[in-house]
Amino acid sequence: MGSTIDGRIIAERWGDNREKYGQLYEDCHNTFESQAWMVGRVTMEKDFTEGRKPDLQKPNEPISRKHYVGNTNATSFAIAVDPSGKLGWDSNEIDGDHVIEILTESVSDEYLHHLRDKNISYLFAGKGELDFTSALEQLHSIFKIEAVMLEGGGHINGSLLSAGLVDEVSLLVLPLVDGNTKAPTTFEINDLLTKTATSLRLMDVRKLKHDVVWLKYVVGNK
Repeated sequence: MGSTIDGRIIAERWGDNREKYGQLYEDCHNTFESQAWMVGRVTMEKDFTEGRKPDLQKPNEPISRKHYVGNTNATSFAIAVDPSGKLGWDSNEIDGDHVIEILTESVSDEYLHHLRDKNISYLFAGKGELDFTSALEQLHSIFKIEAVMLEGGGHINGSLLSAGLVDEVSLLVLPLVDGNTKAPTTFEINDLLTKTATSLRLMDVRKLKHDVVWLKYVVGNK
């Protein structure tokens, strides 16, 4: 993740800095060995699908709530957490990474038909509420994914951290003060999920160009 020094992660107020920090973020991202990156629906919609709505049509017959693999040859993946099925797609890949949707069983047959029509893979992790442990287990068992880069937004970051599913934190601290108290932070954790702060252990700290500081942590005792 990348954030201002006051922890904000929405870049709209960062002006001309967005491009140079964005490239630095990608450079750091590429140093990790992972087969997949994961974001929440809001982040995917804002940064990748550009608000596209799904083309919903009724399938000829009911669709079972069983996982679907749209590309059996894919080796890199873009994972969208989209519990109720709201993202619209015109392709089954992002920059060469095959798209996988994480859904709940409450999603409509019409939406599953949309994903199948685009050859987009999907899996189910819960009936009405997401079970992230189940989601990650299926990503491993079905798609052979060993490591996932979690890249926001703040609420999905907080949910997986609270569930004990984050092993490491890589954070670029940008030399900016946002000050927008309504903008989300790197980790947004619902009071119902956890009652205590999560301890981190510092692994590495580096000063990068553009006065960015790169912090790497291990979560808890992992």
